[in-house]
Amino acid sequence: MTKSQNIKVFVINGPNLNLLGIRAPEIYGTETLADVEVMLEAKAKDIGATLSFYQSNHEGQLIDWIHVARTQADGIIINAGGYTHTSIALRDAIEAIALPTFEVHISDIHAREDYRKKSFISEVAVKMICGQGTKGYSLALNELVDHCRASR
Repeated sequence: MTKSQNIKVFVINGPNLNLLGIRAPEIYGTETLADVEVMLEAKAKDIGATLSFYQSNHEGQLIDWIHVARTQADGIIINAGGYTHTSIALRDAIEAIALPTFEVHISDIHAREDYRKKSFISEVAVKMICGQGTKGYSLALNELVDHCRASR
């Protein structure tokens, strides 16, 4: 697939990511979710991707968007927030749709509290990017687009 063949990506953010920039800035930084979206849009334009952004604090809504992605996207970038460590339902939804999914975490979940070290999402994701700050979203976008192009 060439750059001219657009890759459609759903960027899904889970609970409390709407508070990015004000919640625990010493862990998550001061950039807002809107800042992340602007950064990703610029990157997407450069690499030939189209993005759709979603954020919810509700697990069922996240699952519904994953289901929609099955027919409307080539891949998913997801930061499931706290649901990363608790939601088998999100894990199962990602597995069921069989789209390449890249998991992102702003902080290094492996260097945090014990309960944050287990990710159900990573069991079905192509790759997890964590501990890179909001730059992790951009890294995930690059790798997801490359992955999609290589798979066609």
